Amino acid sequence: MVEKSPFYELSQKHKAEIEYMPFIRVVGVSLKEFRSQRVEILAHTAVIFTSRTTVDSFFHICEEARITVPETMKYICQTEAVALYLQKYIVYRKRKISFADGSFTNFIELIIKHKEEKFMLALSEPHKPELPETLAKLKLQFSPVILARTVAADLNDLDIKKFDLLALYSPSDVKAILERFPAEELPAVATFGEGTLRAAVDVGIKVKAMAPTPTVPSMAKAVDIYLTKLAKGEQIEDVAVTHDADKEEFIRTQQHKLAKKSRTRRTTPAEKK
Repeated sequence: MVEKSPFYELSQKHKAEIEYMPFIRVVGVSLKEFRSQRVEILAHTAVIFTSRTTVDSFFHICEEARITVPETMKYICQTEAVALYLQKYIVYRKRKISFADGSFTNFIELIIKHKEEKFMLALSEPHKPELPETLAKLKLQFSPVILARTVAADLNDLDIKKFDLLALYSPSDVKAILERFPAEELPAVATFGEGTLRAAVDVGIKVKAMAPTPTVPSMAKAVDIYLTKLAKGEQIEDVAVTHDADKEEFIRTQQHKLAKKSRTRRTTPAEKK
């Protein structure tokens, strides 16, 4: 474990042993699978990326299909890390690359800035539906395409009874662990992200820690708080799924703004008189 990592500091602070084991792996789709979705890459002017895996798959598909991506193609990325990863395939300074700060609202605002583009939305399967659903609500031109799939890792040798806490980072982690163990046999669980929390709660898993939140920005912080409470003998309540009214209000506001701009563009001088 890297000494400067938050989990190393966590293990030292609480005298806890931390073991890393992926419950899932993500693989790119084949060219045949891509073609079956009937999405033409060159019919789009921008690609939306949310992960590095879909970046790998996109350029692999282009290479295998002998598609030359034009210099004019734009790339809209959810985080700076994904944007920088594009350097593996293209010269960063010569391309039109934009990135958000990782938050959903900032990502949507960035996409809206490029609303005249025809987007190809690169997705992994399974994925949270909120991004394609929001783009549809905003009536933007986009084609969703599955470029990667999540499959379960081999967990046959996992001794679940030796752990006191499991950290699950995605709904796919939830699905993978339940394929091997029933919910009642699991130790305490910490989840990352709203989708993971909802997936865990929906199948009866009792979640004791969750991130990110405004006060708990990382999984390491969530686990730190949990272990601190545990050491003090405090009662730790199950984490409940909450309704994100702020996000829904944000989407409604963006819909209104785009509809207003669209009406303004269609108004002619004669109509104004």
